[in-house]
Amino acid sequence: MILFLMTQRAAVNGIEIVYDSFGSPQARPLLLIMGLGAQLIHWDEGFCELLAEQGHHVVRFDNRDAGESTHLHEAGVPEFGSPASPYLLADMARDAAGLIDALGWTAAHVVGASLGGMIAQQLALDHPGRVRTLTSIMSTPGPQVSPPTPEASATLMSAPPADRAAAIALAQKTWAVIGSPGYDLDTERIARLAGLAYDRAHDPAGTARQLAAILASGDRTERLARLAVPTLVLHGEEDVLIPVAGGHATAAAIPRSRLVTFPGMGHDLPKPLWSRFVEEITKHTAG
Repeated sequence: MILFLMTQRAAVNGIEIVYDSFGSPQARPLLLIMGLGAQLIHWDEGFCELLAEQGHHVVRFDNRDAGESTHLHEAGVPEFGSPASPYLLADMARDAAGLIDALGWTAAHVVGASLGGMIAQQLALDHPGRVRTLTSIMSTPGPQVSPPTPEASATLMSAPPADRAAAIALAQKTWAVIGSPGYDLDTERIARLAGLAYDRAHDPAGTARQLAAILASGDRTERLARLAVPTLVLHGEEDVLIPVAGGHATAAAIPRSRLVTFPGMGHDLPKPLWSRFVEEITKHTAG
């Protein structure tokens, strides 16, 4: 059962951010940040409900250049490999900080997956007073720390799909490569989310701008060594997009952080592991 769900818009950092929420507004504030080219819908409603049931007021949102939040179309498509980027992870972290303000929260427990983990790390570094705890999932302190395998890298370089059917087919192909080999691939869910994501906002150029922000923002390892925010690191041992070395490097960089790795998990959040993720996150935020 969805305890509370309402889609809203907030003007932050010169753009508009679209978000929705689950659970009681009086519960522990928990901000979910999604990854490269992904949308708030990729935090599954069932997963958000489990977090809400454990005493969290859960907010998931579309990053800039994704979903129904502002897309910076005027910035064009960055040239791959170029050091130039229309914005940095620091700007995306400022978006998240602005959303925390708009929600009326003093600070939040912040959970980020993949690119979302990088943004969450940057948020904790640049706005430490806004982050009660940090949970970094299948992420890394820098793009060169744990590069993808050639097969996974090829999925990032795939040609943009020409239509909705092609977008669904590409999603199926991509998750077959980067998903969790230890768990059955939920092809029905992948197709449903890919179709919904296409309908909400199909913008390969926006994804390219997000990728440029990752590459232009560099490595956070040195700064993370001075981070005092309580940190949990979760990572799949079979991740080929951001190999598990990224999780180890994140945990090694942040003092007193805790690392939990999952056999058979790739670069996704397999449903059979939801209860484990929720257990670890709840233990972390309650502490």
